[in-house]
Amino acid sequence: MRFDLVTLFPGFFESTLRYGILERALRSNLAAVFTHDLRNWTHDRHRTVDDRPFGGGEGMVLKPQPIFECAESLGVTPKSSRDLSRESVILLSAQGKRFTQSTARRLATLSRVFLICGRYEGVDERVSQLLCDDELSIGDFVLSGGELGAAVIIDATVRLLPGVLGHEDSSLYESFGLGDEACDEASADLTADGVPRSTHGSGGLLDYPHYTRPAEFRGVAVPEILSGGDHSAIRRWRRQAALAKTLANRPDLLDEARLSDDDREFLATLSSDEI
Repeated sequence: MRFDLVTLFPGFFESTLRYGILERALRSNLAAVFTHDLRNWTHDRHRTVDDRPFGGGEGMVLKPQPIFECAESLGVTPKSSRDLSRESVILLSAQGKRFTQSTARRLATLSRVFLICGRYEGVDERVSQLLCDDELSIGDFVLSGGELGAAVIIDATVRLLPGVLGHEDSSLYESFGLGDEACDEASADLTADGVPRSTHGSGGLLDYPHYTRPAEFRGVAVPEILSGGDHSAIRRWRRQAALAKTLANRPDLLDEARLSDDDREFLATLSSDEI
């Protein structure tokens, strides 16, 4: 999978790409990331990429010409004939749709993603209209530029590529993951060793709480059920803990989650003191 980053600050990504899962994916050639300095596609001595907005107002706006010339010189398919099952051009913008795990899963199926990092007051709207397939934002706040958002999108997408994570199911059984019905049928209920799975697919909920050794730390013990060896009981506890965590921290996710009758019955038992 190839990512192209169009930015005024290519050096921003040097440290981002050198650590952890992302660095291993790049070293293993499971993904490739190329940064492109937008100023290389300017034609004046000052390498100007921005200008004042029509109609007045604060700040400066990125001009369309360098962005289009950059995309065309790098072989980006024109929007009118682009195969969206293989390639996507995305503008990072505070005006964009919110980036989610489902978006990352969609991007992970592509061969190439071309990311344009906005700056200043914004980007000339014709870039979005004539070149981009999507505008994306990583949250309801304004950043100084799209570089941080682009780094987040790359990280969230690359970790979903086959072979990147240490275990093939790691990206299934986590926050915002797929539900049981969408997981691989062979692994939805049993592990590779034939042992009943001890967790559900999150189905868009937050992940359940995790514990490790020691069994007791500063007076707080690990829930006894987790060390009892009853995988069905552990699975039930983890589902209920995930529901409680989601209700406490992101109740909006429950509106879209696929909940069973047991899930709804459990949520109805939670009081505000228990959340």
